[in-house]
Amino acid sequence: MKVLTTADASLEVLKGMKVAVIGYGAQGRAQAQCFVDSGLDVVVGVRENGKSWNVVQQDGLQVASIADAAEQGDIIHILIPDEVQKEIYAEHIERFVTPGKTLSFSHGFNILFKYVTPPEGVDCILVAPKAPGTEERKEFLAGGGVPGLIGVEQDASGNAKEKALGLAHALGLTRAGVLECSFADETYEDLFGEQTVLCGGVTELIKAGFETLVDAGYPPEMAYFECLHEMKLIVDLIYEGGMERMWDVVSNTAEYGGRTVGPKIITDQAREAMRQALDDVQDGTFAKNWMAEYEAGSPELEKMRKAELEHPIEVVGRQVRALFTKGKAIEA
Repeated sequence: MKVLTTADASLEVLKGMKVAVIGYGAQGRAQAQCFVDSGLDVVVGVRENGKSWNVVQQDGLQVASIADAAEQGDIIHILIPDEVQKEIYAEHIERFVTPGKTLSFSHGFNILFKYVTPPEGVDCILVAPKAPGTEERKEFLAGGGVPGLIGVEQDASGNAKEKALGLAHALGLTRAGVLECSFADETYEDLFGEQTVLCGGVTELIKAGFETLVDAGYPPEMAYFECLHEMKLIVDLIYEGGMERMWDVVSNTAEYGGRTVGPKIITDQAREAMRQALDDVQDGTFAKNWMAEYEAGSPELEKMRKAELEHPIEVVGRQVRALFTKGKAIEA
C-alpha cells in the first residue's frame, strides 16, 4: 500500500468550507482543536445544556446545537459514539445533509452497517486517526502526527478523496503517514482488533495470569506488578521497534521462556475463537448484538463493568497505585 504524506495533501480543497465537528469527546476535542490550529473554519455541535457546551466555549471554539452546526457545515464530521449516531443523525442532522455537502466519519461502523445512509449528491468520507484523541493532539502540538486512514464511500463531487486528505493533513496525520482503505476494511479490522487483542484479549490475558498466580498462593500485589504493571513496559518496547526490539531487551531467560510457552497459551483453540469473532464482525452479528444491547439500556455491559470493578486485580491495583502515588508525593 502507498503511504500518503503531506506532499500528497492540500488544505486548498477545504478553502471556504465550514467544518461542523459533531461531538466533543476525546476525538472531537482533539480533532476540532487541530482543525482550528490548521486554519479551518470550525463549529462544534453538541447537545444544548450538555456538559460539553461549556468546555467548547472554555477552549475558545465556536459552539452550536447539533442541528445548527449541521446546517452551517459544508463538511459534517461525526465523532459521537457509534451507538448513538443513528438516533442523533435522524433527529438532528439528516435534514441538513443536502447535495454538495460532505459527510465525514472517523469510524465506518454506522455507514457499513447502514444505520446511517448518505443521500445522493453527497460525498461520504472516512478520516481515521490511529490513536486516542489525547495522543493525537499531543503529537500535533509537538509538530508531528499520528498515522491515519482515509476512505471514500461516496464521491459525488469528484474530489472526495482530496477532501479526506485535506482533513487528514489538518489533523497532522499526513506528517506520520496515511493509508487509503475502504469503510469495510477499517471497520472490520478495528472491531476485530479491539475485541480479540487490544481490549478484550489483553485484559482477559492479564486477569488469567493474575488469577493463576494468586490461586497458587502468591501475593496479589506481586501478581499485579507481574501481570499488569509490567505490561506497559513490554508494549512500549514492541511499539518502539517491533517484537524483535522487545526480545532484544529482555533477558535470554525471558526470551526462551516466552518463545516456548507463548504458543502453548495462544493455541489453535484461541485462533479458532479469533476466526469466529471475525466472522461475527463481518456478517453483522456483532453490530446487531451491540445495537440491541444499547437499545435495551446496556444491562449486560453494566453487569460486566460492575464485575470487573470488583475483580481482585482491580481492587489490589487501586491500593497499589495509591501507595506508590503517595510515595511520590512524600518524596516531592
